[in-house]
Amino acid sequence: MIGALGALVAKTLLWLIAVITNLAFYHQFSSAQATPQGNHLGLAVAVVPVIGALIIGLMARYGSAKIRGHGIPEALEAILIGRSRIEPKVAVLKPVSSAISIGTGGPFGAEGPIIMTGGAVGSLVAQYFHLTAAERKTLLVAGAAGGMSAVFATPVAAVLLAVELLLFEWKPRSFIPVAVSTTVVAALRVPLLGAGPIFPAVIHPALNAGTLLAAAAVGILTGFGSGLLTALVYGMEDLFQKLPIHWMWWPAIGAVAVGIGGWIDPRVLGVGYDLIHAMLRGEIIRLLLLGLLIGKALVWSVSLGSGTSGGVLAPLLIMGGALGGLLGRWIPAGDPGLWRWSAWAR
Repeated sequence: MIGALGALVAKTLLWLIAVITNLAFYHQFSSAQATPQGNHLGLAVAVVPVIGALIIGLMARYGSAKIRGHGIPEALEAILIGRSRIEPKVAVLKPVSSAISIGTGGPFGAEGPIIMTGGAVGSLVAQYFHLTAAERKTLLVAGAAGGMSAVFATPVAAVLLAVELLLFEWKPRSFIPVAVSTTVVAALRVPLLGAGPIFPAVIHPALNAGTLLAAAAVGILTGFGSGLLTALVYGMEDLFQKLPIHWMWWPAIGAVAVGIGGWIDPRVLGVGYDLIHAMLRGEIIRLLLLGLLIGKALVWSVSLGSGTSGGVLAPLLIMGGALGGLLGRWIPAGDPGLWRWSAWAR
C-alpha cells in the first residue's frame, strides 16, 4: 500500500511541476512536459523565480517550516529526533512548495521532495494504525524509497539509498518491507510515468588498466569538486543567517540570483533532465560545459542556502556530468557520455 501511494504521489508531483512550469513561463494551462529554457519572456524571466520564492516563504512561515530544504535531511531529522512522526500538513505542503519552486525556475530536482513526501505518507499510515516507533521508521523509509524509485526508475538503488541514509540497519524486519515497496512502485511506474530508465545509456566497452586509472582520477577530482560545492552551500547558509530580516524572505532574496542567472543563461533554470540527456549525447562541449557548471553551481548554492524547497540530486548530476565532460577532453578513451557517468557516480 505504501508503494502504491508513493507512485501516485510521484505522478502528482511531476504533473504539478509541469503545470506550474507551463503557467509560469508560457502562460498556458498544460500538463505537457516543458522546460524554462524555451521561454520568450526576455528580462521578465528574472522575476518568475522571485514570485515563486515569495509564495514558498509564506508557505513555510504560516504553514510549516519543515518544507524548507531539499528533503533528505528533513527525513533524517524525523527519524532520529521525531520518532518517525511527520505532520499531515507536511505531506501536502512539501510537494506543493517543491513544485512551485521547480516550476518557477528553481535549479532543483524532484527527487529530494518526493523522498520527504513519500516518507510522510508512510509515517501517516503508520500513525493511523498506531504502530511502534520502529515500525513507523520502516514505513517512513518504505515511502521515501518508493518515491525515489518512482522518479528515477531505480528500485534497487532506492533500497540501497534507504539502507545507507535512513534505516541505519540491515535487518529483514526493515529491508523486506522497503524492498516490497520499491518493487510495487517499479511495476506501477510503467502505466503512470512510462517504462525504461530515465537516462538511457550506451554500452561501454571494457576499459583497460590505463583507462581505469583515468577513471580513478576523475573520481578523486570530482570528490574535491563536491567538497567545494558543499563549502559553497554552507557559506551561503551562513550569509543568509546574518541577514537582519525574517527567514521567510530569504528564498525570495536567493531567487534574485536565480532570476539573473536564468536571464543570462536559461539552462540553469529548472530540473535540467534535458541537459543531462544532451550531455550524454555529447551535444554540450567545452566552454558550454564550463559555463553550465559555473552557472548552475552559483545559482544552486545561493538558492539552496536561502532555505527554499527543492531537491539536490538532479543539479548534482548536471554539475558532476559537466565536470566529467570537461575532464574527459584530456582522456583519450571512451565516448562523451562515459566520463559524465563516471563523475555522476562520485
